[in-house]
Amino acid sequence: MGDGVTHQDNVSADIMDRLDRMAEISESKKHLTRRCFTPQHRQVITLVSGWMRDAGMKVWEDATGNLMGRYEGTDDKAPAILLGSHLDSVVKAGKYDGPLGILAAIDCVKALNIRNARLKNPIEVACFTDEEGVRFQSTYLGSRGIAGTFDFNLLNRADKDDITLAEAMTDFGLDTDRIGEAARQKGDFLCYLEVHIEQGPVLESEDLAVCAVTAIAGADRMTVTATGKAGHAGTVPMGARQDALAAAAECVLTVEEVAAAHPYAVGTVGQIEAEHGATNVIPGKVVFSVDFRAADDAVRREAVNDLTKRFEDIANRRNVDIVLEQSHSADGVTSAPWIVDAIEDAMTDLGHRPFKLPSGAGHDAAALAEITDVGMIFVRCKDGISHNPDESITREDAIAGAELLLRTVERIGGLET
Repeated sequence: MGDGVTHQDNVSADIMDRLDRMAEISESKKHLTRRCFTPQHRQVITLVSGWMRDAGMKVWEDATGNLMGRYEGTDDKAPAILLGSHLDSVVKAGKYDGPLGILAAIDCVKALNIRNARLKNPIEVACFTDEEGVRFQSTYLGSRGIAGTFDFNLLNRADKDDITLAEAMTDFGLDTDRIGEAARQKGDFLCYLEVHIEQGPVLESEDLAVCAVTAIAGADRMTVTATGKAGHAGTVPMGARQDALAAAAECVLTVEEVAAAHPYAVGTVGQIEAEHGATNVIPGKVVFSVDFRAADDAVRREAVNDLTKRFEDIANRRNVDIVLEQSHSADGVTSAPWIVDAIEDAMTDLGHRPFKLPSGAGHDAAALAEITDVGMIFVRCKDGISHNPDESITREDAIAGAELLLRTVERIGGLET
């Protein structure tokens, strides 16, 4: 396998240009936002599907809107090696969260195809729909479709424009009655591998371009509604108020306190909105989000239970109603040790110092772990910034990630020469 990356520099030479082209497909001219089942989602599928065909793959869309590609192996009965990442973004996103993994996967296949090389195993590339869950609070929508764990209750969930997920999928050209056809079986895949920016500062501090990922933290997401009583800001005495925003503010600080009190847990309130907000009105209703994560599932569950009880105390003390609606829950996932070993061996092959990290962020691998072994490769990002327009990587590190993926795939797949 000594020639495993001979063509990688040439294959991935324009990777930054392609990342820029993907980033230009956005719902806003001011920043990158690309939610699922929008016209921009369709445009990026059209662009990327052309690159997949050029790399030598058969290309199709599955019943949940995932863009799929396949490069055959020498054994048509062997399980496929699945590679990929997601096409959607958060609001005001960076360019590299998701698209880097997609292009690294495409370039892996293209590098093999240029050499007319086939592994024993076929390679499939998945460009997942709606990993971020921004539009419908439907995280891992596409990967859960493949894993056979699609939540059909989500079909009735509406976005901010009162368009339901079912309506959005239908308008996108999908048949919601056929969603189950996207599901794959245990044994269809040998493993799933994904390249992703680290979204943290560790690789930069270690002066490393890439590393293996050992685990993905579990997460809970909730929408919390605090309902009090609206009133005039000048006439309602302080002791008689049922201020929904004051209650929500205390809840926000409670999220921070509970997270700090549990080891390796993090809690975030990223959205908050006061209904009919006005300077001279006591808020009667406030809706906010809670994102809670921990490497240890037991710790996370204990923390969420603690949080729920403390929210109840706040509601009782402030005479408001507080209702929690869970929109996402996923247990933590451990990378398959044999995949971590293969990545570290590939790092040694390529002259990188073997290194591994857990991921505090969620990834499609968490959903796919239901049906196959999973592993991930992190790529260094500047200052650890992600989910932000300031997200930044270098061309050299992007190529290093693609190169490491290829070498890992060759090690796993038993390259036929």
